[in-house]
Amino acid sequence: MADNGFLQAAWFFLVGVLLVGYAILDGFDLGVGMQHMTTARTDEERRILMNSIGPVWDGNEVWLITAGGALFAAFPKVYATVFSGFYLALMLVLAALILRAISLEFRSKERGRGWRTTWDLAFFVGSVLPAVLFGVAIGNIMRGVPLDGQGDYAGTFIGLLSPFALAVGLLSAAMFLMQGAAWLLLKTEGALQARARRTALVGQVATLVLWVVVTTWSRAEAPALWDRFGLIPAWLAPVIAVLALVAFPVLVRRGRAASAFAASSAAIAAMIATLGIGLWPNLLPARDQGASLTVPLTASSDLALTAMLIIALLGLPFVLAYTFWVYRIFRGPVRLDEHSY
Repeated sequence: MADNGFLQAAWFFLVGVLLVGYAILDGFDLGVGMQHMTTARTDEERRILMNSIGPVWDGNEVWLITAGGALFAAFPKVYATVFSGFYLALMLVLAALILRAISLEFRSKERGRGWRTTWDLAFFVGSVLPAVLFGVAIGNIMRGVPLDGQGDYAGTFIGLLSPFALAVGLLSAAMFLMQGAAWLLLKTEGALQARARRTALVGQVATLVLWVVVTTWSRAEAPALWDRFGLIPAWLAPVIAVLALVAFPVLVRRGRAASAFAASSAAIAAMIATLGIGLWPNLLPARDQGASLTVPLTASSDLALTAMLIIALLGLPFVLAYTFWVYRIFRGPVRLDEHSY
């Protein structure tokens, strides 16, 4: 167990940064897939949607893998409890992500309408399901999960599907829909872009409404999350989220696609930061009489946290530089060719 409070807080923050990176980047991947059967209406438009994320989707998912690895190394007890208690849900997410990846690779291999429609549906389902289930997992963390005296999961899969958790799942899906539509504003043109613009506005309204609903509901369902908001600095994150969500439709209507995507990303980051402020120092709160898994109780040794922090500080700039370079290389609207999906 670590004794250094700075190292504990640093790794709580870094795990949060990795989750923010995943939500922003793979969030638009999933959001694009959620629009595959609606915003895109023709075979060519669906190919454009797939190719808008084609060069980057697999790299975006690495952020989730890295977050899981960081959780395993920095807070192993939390990793063990989450991955055992949420096992079925995580397997569903994994199956959906695999189905989604296969759809990208197989969809355009044959020209038959039935073949392509089948993989279109698979791509859509493989995008919607993770978007909702990620939110359901967060909703359970917000309200607390059933843990025994040793901090082990003591509930069932059905027990995870509470009305509050499902509401957070819908919020997650709406947030990713907004993010995906904002991405499409950068990658499409003409009628397809116009439909993406309408979808972006729908996603923003749904995100704002559901966030208000979930926030209000959390006063009764997860009152402990509000303890830290007695301090004025804690309100900075939710204020940024509100400002970003309000600015988003203005930027979309003015055709400022890059700024709209930045606003959507800022809103996602600020909402996750708001959750992190409310949770601290808990990583996995217990519901009822269980033992909560907190940062001080579950952190690895100081030596392990120090070694990982050095590696992270040395490696992260390279990851960010590489990510920036890749997105710069593939910037601009999609142009289909013989190498496209």
